[in-house]
Amino acid sequence: MEQWITHFMEQHGYLGIALLIFLENIFPPIPSEIILTFGGFMTTKSDLGFIGVTITSTLGSVIGAIVLYGIGAWIGKQNLYRFINRYGKFLRVKTKDIDRTINWFEKYGYWTIFFCRFVPLLRSLISIPAGLTRMNIPLFILFTTIGTLIWNTVLIYLGQAVGGNWHAIVYYMDIYSKIIYFVLIVLAILIIWKWIKRQKTHK
Repeated sequence: MEQWITHFMEQHGYLGIALLIFLENIFPPIPSEIILTFGGFMTTKSDLGFIGVTITSTLGSVIGAIVLYGIGAWIGKQNLYRFINRYGKFLRVKTKDIDRTINWFEKYGYWTIFFCRFVPLLRSLISIPAGLTRMNIPLFILFTTIGTLIWNTVLIYLGQAVGGNWHAIVYYMDIYSKIIYFVLIVLAILIIWKWIKRQKTHK
């Protein structure tokens, strides 16, 4: 995949960067680390500029986030509640659990959107609950843009700074991603364990 990504970027420049980052938001397995660090490297050996790569990559990210927001809004809370009312008893999930989650997201959602832009996988998926809860769109775009701009700028700068050694940045970012995934798995296990324990106490 890496060869295809770098070749595509060399062939299509700014448009290729924007398109790949857009797809990375829709399909998280596409690694933004490769796109952004290689984009930074390309500013040292092509006509592409640092500001241009930063703007186009951020634009692609924001458009991708808006698409996922739209998917969440299309699903809607009513369809979610309808699903829980029908199948919740099999999943041991109640509507009040959904209420609690949505209330939490509505209270802390904007900062969640911002900080999740630095977390692999969640960087993309967090846009869906934002749409599901119909978060204020201008604020969603604002917090998404700020968080994404910081993430993109750092990786593009690092790619530019190390030049031909941009693979080293990808290597360390891969380690960072694995650590984050491990932490997320542990947190998910703890949440599920506490939830099961709470369900048993309410019986």
